[in-house]
Order: sequence, then C-alpha cells, then structure tokens
Amino acid sequence: MTAVVLGVLAVLGSGVVAGVLFAVALSVLPALTAMPPDRYVYTHKLIGRNWDPTMPIIVLSSMLVCIVLAVLSPPGTGRTLYIVGAVLLLAVSVVSHFCNVPINRRVKGLDPESMPVDWSDPRPLWRRWHTLRTALAVLAVLANAVAISLA
Repeated sequence: MTAVVLGVLAVLGSGVVAGVLFAVALSVLPALTAMPPDRYVYTHKLIGRNWDPTMPIIVLSSMLVCIVLAVLSPPGTGRTLYIVGAVLLLAVSVVSHFCNVPINRRVKGLDPESMPVDWSDPRPLWRRWHTLRTALAVLAVLANAVAISLA
C-alpha cells in the first residue's frame, strides 16, 4: 500500500514539474521574448516571485520519493525506472540551479526604468536551458508512470 501511495506521489510530483515547465515553454517564454527589455525585466521579476521557493521543493521532494520507491521496489524494471526518474529530476534541479537561476538573479538585479545601454539579452540562453530541463522533466514523469504501471 505504501508503494502505491508513493508511486502516485512520484507521478503527481514529476507531472506537476513537467507541466509547469511545459507551460512556461509554451506560453510564458514566447510572451517574455516578445516584450521590450524594460517590460521583460519588470514582468520577469513579477513572475519569478512564487516559482522560486516552490519549484525546488516539488522537484527535490519528488526525487526523494523516487529514491524511496527504488529502495522499496523489488529488483527489476520498476526499480530501474524509479532510479532513472530520480536521476532525471536531479538533472532538472542541477540545470535550474546552475544555469537558469544565475540568469534569473542577474535579471532581477536590473532596474527596468534604467536599463544599461550595453544590456545583453539573456532570453535566448535562458530558453535553451529551460528547454533542456523541460525535456528532462517530461522524461522523468514518463519513467515514473511506466514504473508505477509495472508495479
């Protein structure tokens, strides 16, 4: 019974992560890209306020659930897939922490009313890193969904 509940939590958590990142890639990023720099900086600051504390908690707690499931599962494909799910969620966290978050910090440090003349637009680089972590998250939910279906 515990493994079933944890399996549902693994799929739910990784699904939320994949869904949020997919929604950002599909709708938020194109909107931010279409904005002039000052409006982009202003909007980026507004959007990031609630994502920053919430998403790392969901990603890392989902990863921990996958690890527990890998330990609890009998040897075989389900165990392997939970390990894969955990590793993929760890990779989402690493990309976020070391690639997207530093860019976010630089943008949040800007004053939209006084943009530097030599401003270098971070949106293309941020989009590439975001696309990578979105793909990793989608693969994680897929691994977890297949793992739970094998249980």
